[in-house]
Amino acid sequence: MFRYNVRGENIEVTEAIRDYVEKKVKKLERYFSDSPEATVYVNLKVYTEKTAKVEVTIPLPYLVLRAEETSPDLYASVDLVVDKLERQIRKFKTKINRKSRETGTGSVKEVSFFTEDDTTEETSELDIVRTKRLSLKPMDSEEAVLQMNMLGHNFFIFEDSETNGTSIVYRRKDGKYGLIETD
Repeated sequence: MFRYNVRGENIEVTEAIRDYVEKKVKKLERYFSDSPEATVYVNLKVYTEKTAKVEVTIPLPYLVLRAEETSPDLYASVDLVVDKLERQIRKFKTKINRKSRETGTGSVKEVSFFTEDDTTEETSELDIVRTKRLSLKPMDSEEAVLQMNMLGHNFFIFEDSETNGTSIVYRRKDGKYGLIETD
């Protein structure tokens, strides 16, 4: 079951907005066989140029779902974000099903996820202003690229299931992907 944390920047989150967001995001629960316990983080921003940005992050034990969308209408942005999240879930489930058919296993591999500890202070350019902690789960580089894309990041750190070493996949300037393996 999802719990909701809805925040607004430059906008007051009314009960109607909160209900609309919860109703739309709750539809995602149907994609899971057992209702996951997760907190849905929704950040609503309204800019001076009359656009609304909606960011939704759902950290699950085996996947992090994240999407953001900007449009002139706040409610339309919510709809677009939920559509993006649905596509991510379907893509991930298809990938897992194909992978389990190829390997002959019926189990879903766990995918690493981030938990953040934010510390923001006014400091010099070389000081660390944000720390992220992550749990490395074994996966192959293809799954790591999928997870990186779902998070919207340019790189992703993971434990390589073949070598048991820590590896990094990253998006190159030419749009292709690179892999860094450690010794």
